[in-house]
Amino acid sequence: MGDSNPPGNVQMKVVKGDFGYVLEDVPHLSDYLSDLPTYPNPLRFNPAYSVVKQYFVNVDDTVAQKIVVHTDSPRGTHFRRAGPRQKVYFNPAEVHACIVTCGGLCPGLNTVIREIVCGLYHMYGVSKVLGIDGGYKGFYARNTITLTPKVVNDIHKRGGTIIGTSRGGHDTAKIVDSIQDRGINHVYIIGGDGTQKGAAVIYEEIRRRGLKVSVAGIPKTIDNDIPVIDRSFGFDTAVEEAQRAINAAHVEAGSIENGIGVVKLMGRYSGFIAMYATLASRDVDCCLIPESPFYLEGKGGLFEYIEKRLKENGHMVIVIAEGAGQDLLSESLQSMNQQDASGNKLLQDVGLWISERIKSHFGRQQKLAINLKYIDPTYMIRAIPSNAADNVYCTLLAQSAVHGAMAGYTGFVCGPVNGRHSYIPFNHITEKQNKVVITDRMWARLLSSTNQPSFLNPKDVTEIQEDEDPPTQMSDGENCKDSKFATKDIPSMS
Repeated sequence: MGDSNPPGNVQMKVVKGDFGYVLEDVPHLSDYLSDLPTYPNPLRFNPAYSVVKQYFVNVDDTVAQKIVVHTDSPRGTHFRRAGPRQKVYFNPAEVHACIVTCGGLCPGLNTVIREIVCGLYHMYGVSKVLGIDGGYKGFYARNTITLTPKVVNDIHKRGGTIIGTSRGGHDTAKIVDSIQDRGINHVYIIGGDGTQKGAAVIYEEIRRRGLKVSVAGIPKTIDNDIPVIDRSFGFDTAVEEAQRAINAAHVEAGSIENGIGVVKLMGRYSGFIAMYATLASRDVDCCLIPESPFYLEGKGGLFEYIEKRLKENGHMVIVIAEGAGQDLLSESLQSMNQQDASGNKLLQDVGLWISERIKSHFGRQQKLAINLKYIDPTYMIRAIPSNAADNVYCTLLAQSAVHGAMAGYTGFVCGPVNGRHSYIPFNHITEKQNKVVITDRMWARLLSSTNQPSFLNPKDVTEIQEDEDPPTQMSDGENCKDSKFATKDIPSMS
């Protein structure tokens, strides 16, 4: 195999092999620091793991990004498999770790914090862990919180984050100064794509200064819009909790003549929560997401479908993602170009807007009196503790991050790729967003479930297909694309 490093990009380590094999590796401390001492992994002597066969990951183990191939397909892109190594690059007694959470709330944040602390302590004997209070700016503007297994023992049972969070506040020089001044050598950063872009810059500054500090990212987004990984933590919990709102809307709509229940769910740019919640519920008559344009007036429009559905069934439920239909609001609203502290476009409340438009339309017609109820459970969903599936998943994410940092890897995020936890370079996570592919099978399943129109004419479909990358593999469920698994069934973790 031969190594190739693109000039000017210290993050990229590409190893090419036979039959089209490509390993997109993550940085290691030994890439820029020489003569680093190594130590036996403490897990060798941990009685809990003494009976586990092949517990340590082989140095050559990699995970394929594509698992469905044809007879003539190249082996394709791989990532380094996550897990404990035989040797570690830190003396556990000298490890001083810190954890920071950034961005919006998401179920599972406290579980990840807990398992990083407990993983460091129980698996590696690390006792010095700090929580950075209040996001990135907490490195230089706020106090820290000492984290021990006792402090974090029960935090997975409640929502939010015990160390606080914020948007923005990223000053690379000040952050790295703080890391250096405090003697921190493990940095665990939990956040979405904007947060991980910041983590990449922090890693590069640490590398430029020649510091022996591992930077590990744990990708977080409730919307499931991070590419490459199978799913993001908190997503399962969000879909499950969304069922309560949909059920309430269904009860309200079904209890009155011409009742309409409108539920707005999270999904700034990607409609995964709305799509999966709709498929799980089976009580939804129409699902509107950012990836699928729709229109209100005229033949084949939303108003026509609502009238048809009410005449057939007497009531209906509409689920709309927060980023859907923003183009329909843009002409009359002033804040379309404003951004929050994380650089995200400020979105208008499409749920309220579409509710008012529906009431106004049928009020003018005066031939069909409707009763509409609007439900927005966004902050109720974000604030709850993670469910059982997400708790297990968060544990695996946290432990993967700890194993990677102890093994000397840095400048990476961890996450499952085809059910196997992997170390992924920052650039793969931040270069694009994972989105629902509306010319794919999962969206077709939804249309079949709700019986809603696609709101697309043949010309629209052709334009969307031309804009999207061609599918590179087929499965029984979906077409998957390089670097994103846009509409995959959620796999089991292993």
